[in-house]
Amino acid sequence: MQHLGDITKLHGGKIPPVDVISFGSPCQDISSMGNRGNLAGSKSSLFFEAIRIIHEMRCATNNRYPTIIVWENVARALFSNDSLDYKAVLSALAGAEIPMPADGRWANAGMVCGGGVDIAWRLMYGFNFHCAQRRHRIFVLADYRG
Repeated sequence: MQHLGDITKLHGGKIPPVDVISFGSPCQDISSMGNRGNLAGSKSSLFFEAIRIIHEMRCATNNRYPTIIVWENVARALFSNDSLDYKAVLSALAGAEIPMPADGRWANAGMVCGGGVDIAWRLMYGFNFHCAQRRHRIFVLADYRG
């Protein structure tokens, strides 16, 4: 694993391409312990910087790399901002508009397809997976291989 520094200063097309990018964006703006803002908050919006880097890398490699993205965050990410934040996460990963569920709530596990990307998620108890927090976490896997 390489640590490349300040995410706002990186360009995805100028770093070595990789098959897998795994990240967790700051949760202070969406967590139940934080300010309960939304994904557009000053900290949680760093999610979009990671998406920018992913898209830049894919563009620079003719959409070959990365092939897999793993994103992890607090369980409240599913419900933040009336569930619109999670819709934004899925749409950003897909590079296409992902519709809200008919009932307006995301399930604790699911899958969507859009923009040639298969995206699956599951809410899991983090401690069971060597995550330091003893609470539920959302894990999202985006597969760009088609």
